[in-house]
Amino acid sequence: MTKKNILKILILLVISFIAYQLYIFLTPQDDTLQGIYLVPKDAVFIVETQEPIDTWDEISKSDVWKHLQTNAYFKDLTSSLNELDGVFHEKKKVFDIIGNRSTFISVHMISKKKYGLLFTVDLQKISRLNILKNNIGKFVSKNFKFSKRKYHNFTINEIYDKKSRETLYITFIKNQLVASYTHTLIEASIDQHLEPIIGRDLNFIEVKKKVGDDDLFRLFIQYKYLDNYMYYFSDKPTETVKLISNTLLYSGFSFDFKNENTIYANGFTNTNESTSNYLKALQKSGKGIRTIDKIAPKRTAIYMSFAFDSFSEFYTNFEEVQKENTKSYKTYQNNLDKVQNFLNIDLKKNFINWMGSEIAILQMQSAKYSNLKNETALVIKVKDIDDAKKNLNYVLKQIKKRTPVKFKTIEYNKHKINYLSIKGFFKLFLGSFFKEFDKPYFTYIDDYVVFSNYPSTLKNIIDDYENNDVLIKAKDYKKFKSNFEKKSSVCSYINTATLYKSLFQLADNNTKLKLKQNKDYIICFPQIGFQLSPYVNMFESTFVINYQDPKVVKNKAQFKEITVEKELETTQTNETSNILNTKKEDLFIVEKIYPKDLDIKEFTTKYKNGKIHILAKYKNGLKHGRYKEYYPNGEVKLTGKFKKGKQVGTWKAYNANGKLIHKKRF
Repeated sequence: MTKKNILKILILLVISFIAYQLYIFLTPQDDTLQGIYLVPKDAVFIVETQEPIDTWDEISKSDVWKHLQTNAYFKDLTSSLNELDGVFHEKKKVFDIIGNRSTFISVHMISKKKYGLLFTVDLQKISRLNILKNNIGKFVSKNFKFSKRKYHNFTINEIYDKKSRETLYITFIKNQLVASYTHTLIEASIDQHLEPIIGRDLNFIEVKKKVGDDDLFRLFIQYKYLDNYMYYFSDKPTETVKLISNTLLYSGFSFDFKNENTIYANGFTNTNESTSNYLKALQKSGKGIRTIDKIAPKRTAIYMSFAFDSFSEFYTNFEEVQKENTKSYKTYQNNLDKVQNFLNIDLKKNFINWMGSEIAILQMQSAKYSNLKNETALVIKVKDIDDAKKNLNYVLKQIKKRTPVKFKTIEYNKHKINYLSIKGFFKLFLGSFFKEFDKPYFTYIDDYVVFSNYPSTLKNIIDDYENNDVLIKAKDYKKFKSNFEKKSSVCSYINTATLYKSLFQLADNNTKLKLKQNKDYIICFPQIGFQLSPYVNMFESTFVINYQDPKVVKNKAQFKEITVEKELETTQTNETSNILNTKKEDLFIVEKIYPKDLDIKEFTTKYKNGKIHILAKYKNGLKHGRYKEYYPNGEVKLTGKFKKGKQVGTWKAYNANGKLIHKKRF
């Protein structure tokens, strides 16, 4: 055969090969898979984007991402995303071939303290040319070692990073490129590609369909595995997390950067109908306007609101939902009947009829003079405050008649504080979410009834209200609130900076140290909000996160957290060295410290060194009788008497050596 003929044959073969590849590339592709079908069933979070390159560029260039990347802990969490960028010698060489494609990134727990990420990229028709499949090793630089292995007739490409000693696993399943740094996730993806779980779950499909694909990226949450994920951060998930895991099924959010400092997400959430009695009742009860921020203190860390067209309608729906479980409802009704019969009260008349369109739980940073490390309150909007007072007064009379409780109503700053001594009433009446409020004290503020286990919390809320230090007056809160609809079923507002200070007060010294180390990465999201509103058979969901430079947040929040040793040292130094420079009238100002129990006869506080700080006599919740205040060294600082909360008689002030320095007559 002549060279000329050989050349003709070679040219013909090349043309035939090109023609064949073009035929494959141009003809319709029937045998394709959606990326979601390759996501293993135990995904906690799933991120989806149609434009991964553009999305990644926008996220990685944002101030939020740059700030978080300076934190070692967060950098470790996102290491897989960052390392994927550096696997290839020239990432553009690969991404230019792949282009912007439908991409899924899923998070899976592979042990209690370790998680893994799985990436799927839809190559579409490019997958049929086999260029990337057959030549992936050529894209790897000399810093990596390339090898292959078989798993169930699929080739898994292994790219070993000599520097980090980690291996990236890549396989191709039909039109999808699948990658992970965890080999078990790649294998799980291969195992289930013929029988996908999440991708065929009707509950997931329902949420995904509503979310759409128009924004920067989508985030899906599978709550079934949320409690497993929380083990990564703690030894045991909280009861709230467990409740959420059992109550909700999926959430889907469509994310966008509303501006440089606000991350905005809108989507949908469906619930587990077999466990979510409370949410099912809310879903049927319309929406209500949130107004409790009118009396919530500015120092509120968490404001959790439940709202409806009317409480009466909600409670009717709540009962109907419970009737679906005959045994459970019978127990619930029997327990309510026992309380009503024992006290001779009517739950509907004496409680339900006067309750309005919102109930909220407030968690607040402790007030300056409070001896509580954390303050919580239950607030109920009323339809008619006079009707509420009339019926609650009747209940108090019945309690007094039929129980040994002898608490007397006291008045503080023109507000009466009462005691609702019915053990476990709110848990029985409204469900386990409100079990914390057991035999609470209560007061009236504007058109609201405020309950708390501690009267000191009520006094602090009254002080804030009378001083106009309420949430609705905070400029940052009002601006952030505008991101949400005025009406909703559930709305949660978190002031992270204030919450940080509350957590700091509750923490032990080791935890305080960790909090201080990561403070800038916690408080940089000073406001977080989450809202649920009824939508057919699910909830429309809104999630908003505000970002600010930590320096700005610190100036606003006025952080003053210090170590226990420094706190004691500062107290001792200031009180011993500055006493002579204090104005005479200021020496006789008594700290506003409220007891937890208004029935006590004597109240004592102590310094960190164990020595007594304040010793005061009490009557009916007010200071009444002898009062003494001491220095940290044990010497008397101030003595005098109170009568019904007011200073009377002659008061004496001493220096830290026990020498009398001033007297004052009241």
